[in-house]
Amino acid sequence: MARFPKPPEGSWTEHYPQLGTGPVSYEDSIDPQFYEIERKAVFKRAWLNVGRVEQVPRKGSYFTKELKVVNTSIIVVRTGKGEVKAYHNICRHRGNKLVWNDMPLEETSGVCRQFTCKYHAWRYDLEGNLTFVQQEGEFFDLDKSRYGLVPVHCDVWEGFIFVNFAKEPEQPLRDFLGPMITNLGGYPFDKMTSRFQYRSEVKANWKLYMDAFQEFYHAPVLHANQSPTAYSKAAAEAGFEAPHYRIEGPHRLVSTSGVRAWEMADEMRKPIEDICQSGLFGPWDGQDLGEMPPGLNPAKCDPWGLDSFQLFPNFVILFWGQGWYLTYHYWPTSHNTHIFEGTVYFPQPRTPRERIAQELAAVSFKEYGLQDANTLEATQTMVESRVLDDFVLCDQEVLIRHLHTETAAWVEDYQRKTAEV
Repeated sequence: MARFPKPPEGSWTEHYPQLGTGPVSYEDSIDPQFYEIERKAVFKRAWLNVGRVEQVPRKGSYFTKELKVVNTSIIVVRTGKGEVKAYHNICRHRGNKLVWNDMPLEETSGVCRQFTCKYHAWRYDLEGNLTFVQQEGEFFDLDKSRYGLVPVHCDVWEGFIFVNFAKEPEQPLRDFLGPMITNLGGYPFDKMTSRFQYRSEVKANWKLYMDAFQEFYHAPVLHANQSPTAYSKAAAEAGFEAPHYRIEGPHRLVSTSGVRAWEMADEMRKPIEDICQSGLFGPWDGQDLGEMPPGLNPAKCDPWGLDSFQLFPNFVILFWGQGWYLTYHYWPTSHNTHIFEGTVYFPQPRTPRERIAQELAAVSFKEYGLQDANTLEATQTMVESRVLDDFVLCDQEVLIRHLHTETAAWVEDYQRKTAEV
């Protein structure tokens, strides 16, 4: 495994002196009281990605999103004017959940002209206006214009739909994202419509799983079984260092070199990879997607492997050098549980072979994700023992240090502002 030089002056961590170099505490991942504050301080104030515009392709298209971390369910819909809007999924009459199918707690999607409550048939149009009340004359001075759906702040960047649950967002979405993220504008997200998704309930704090994907120090060890023994042993001994880390505002980036899978020695590839011409790094025959945006591959690696952009608080966009991308979401459900969602995006396949190549890449990455998740319950249970109070991090784990520092800063800022009020 190739090693790349450190920055010209010092280590990566030393470039961010505000983070320090001492041991870090994981109390923020095991304390129920911290989690309750974190829900308000972070998840009710930050912009949260809840999907993409391809999920609402035409007028009346909608999907629901269950967000236990902010104690609500929302409807995301394409309105009659073509806008993407979001509403709390609650009827204004008696508080019933407005949109659901057979199971009230399960997410759903579809196309409709209006939303009708299952309880008493109140109706709302796509703009959220209350349009019909059953036996309206039975009510007292009812002004329907005052009882539309409760809106949620909603904005779209490059096809990604974001919502914000603050009474008034502290920043517009693009200001929140900042240049490091907005410099990804122009990537052909709209061409990546071949989509594979997996979802898992994880018995660990959401930050611990984010930590697992913020460093590659673990890769030669944890993923050793994915490669031939001789190669895995050599890789573990050599280690691996990513050539570029960056922190900007609340967000983070790690960029790595790559390999051209078809140039690897035969004994380093699996037979199925040769048959399907695909694997972990994606299909070997990538489609021409045009010029890439300036925000990608900041280290100018050749060959380039991937860029993992960690958008605070819980969203990851991971770009692969072979012309595809994936996203991760980590949705907290308690101080020590969360829902993990992984979604893989490719261009539409042109042939059956391309479809099979995409499926193999998606399944391969799912296997790696499961390996990362496999350590989390063991980590959570032992950190909760409080046998140790803090943990040492190496230079390659600088993004982990930043996530926990940033979360603490949002909590402290919220507590300060709340106290002032």
